[in-house]
Amino acid sequence: MKINIRQISEATGFSPATVSNALNHKKGVNRETAEAIFKAASEMGYISAGENHKIRLVIYRRNGMIIDGTPFFTQLIDGFENECRQAGFEMSIVYLDRRSEDYEQQVQELISDPSTGIALLGSELTGNDFEVFRSARCPMITFDYFDEEMQFSGIVINNIDSARAATGYLLRMGHNRIGYLCGNFRIRAFQEREAGYRMAMSAAGAPVQEEYRMELSTTMDGAYADMKKFLAEKKKLPTAFFSDNDMIALGAMKAMQEAGIRIPEDVSAIGFDDLPYSEICSPRLTSLKVPKQEMGAAAAKCLIEVLNGEHPAKTKTEICTEFIERDSVQKKEKTE
Repeated sequence: MKINIRQISEATGFSPATVSNALNHKKGVNRETAEAIFKAASEMGYISAGENHKIRLVIYRRNGMIIDGTPFFTQLIDGFENECRQAGFEMSIVYLDRRSEDYEQQVQELISDPSTGIALLGSELTGNDFEVFRSARCPMITFDYFDEEMQFSGIVINNIDSARAATGYLLRMGHNRIGYLCGNFRIRAFQEREAGYRMAMSAAGAPVQEEYRMELSTTMDGAYADMKKFLAEKKKLPTAFFSDNDMIALGAMKAMQEAGIRIPEDVSAIGFDDLPYSEICSPRLTSLKVPKQEMGAAAAKCLIEVLNGEHPAKTKTEICTEFIERDSVQKKEKTE
């Protein structure tokens, strides 16, 4: 005899609506109630073990130069985890290091389990890194990474438009010699931000001077050391910089200040991410705020929809940034 929701309701003592909401991972059912309902549903044969999906947040690390040492991803993960918890899903975090000897075996084990949904945090994915994931048998989405040729949905930052808007702000503030502090690990997000910077410069008829494109380490200490080396060469600086992220901007700002360069009087600066450091440094850093927890929650919602069969089409969702104006940009009275 086929088991129905009413019978599960009678067996557990929860209302049919609560049972239905729990089995469909809807909000409003606490974790203990959801676990009791799933346990009863499994024991009564309403669902098979394979249908009681679990979620894994897989954090891909190529070299750790983006993932490690920044609070950005902590907040992103918090948002993802909170959304899973509210929806009644069991969530675990898996760290996947490209440098591990058994890397490919680890990947195959992850993507071969159809009962577990995967959200791949692919900030450090480059080149052909994604190829091994294309044969995944499990429900899967990506976030902070998107490849037009993959069959999965993705959640990403609106990098191009955000960088274009930040560069446009510098242009409106009278700067036309605008440099670009770019991370020397060219992840996809940084490539898109460079594209946005170049678009804004081109639209304004302002020349992109390649001598002002400075590749720096993606860590704060590394960017500081790299900028010190550049400054030692006594080359001419632009009047403003757009930076791939706050870590790079803050490291470069420290080096410039130690060299006697005033910010923003001599050189203005804009970062990206709006990390907590940006509010407490001196001068406070103008930046593009990424809604990190909301982005993590959006990724979790997308994967849950995939698991529930409510997400039939591949989608690319772009998370917009908010421009946070602080003290690191000064208006130039005369353009050069």
